[in-house]
Amino acid sequence: MHEFSLCRGLLQQVMQISEAHQAQAVKSIHLKIGALAGIEVELLRRAFPIVAQGTTAQHATLEITTLAATVLCTECGQTSVIKQHRLTCHHCKNRATQLLCGDELRLENIIIKQPRNNEQHDVQ
Repeated sequence: MHEFSLCRGLLQQVMQISEAHQAQAVKSIHLKIGALAGIEVELLRRAFPIVAQGTTAQHATLEITTLAATVLCTECGQTSVIKQHRLTCHHCKNRATQLLCGDELRLENIIIKQPRNNEQHDVQ
């Protein structure tokens, strides 16, 4: 289960950002995960509270958006949203395609609580 190591890396990035902004707490973490990223979203959700325990992100919520996989056909030039591991153009059925998106794991932004006046800020 590589979701624990992904959470550790994610938490490391979040902690660097929150420390740079002198955050009191991390309220939420927004991720975008591609359908072909090979990540089990539910396992990631379960692993995060365990990894984040004892940090300023321990009560943070994970907001996850799943991105569809999209390919560009090198034959007809059309883009297609594809099903998992079927990198075929829906328009001309060509298999010579280039993956445009769908394999990423991206930290989109975090919401932090700062000490002065308990203000919340969106950090991108």
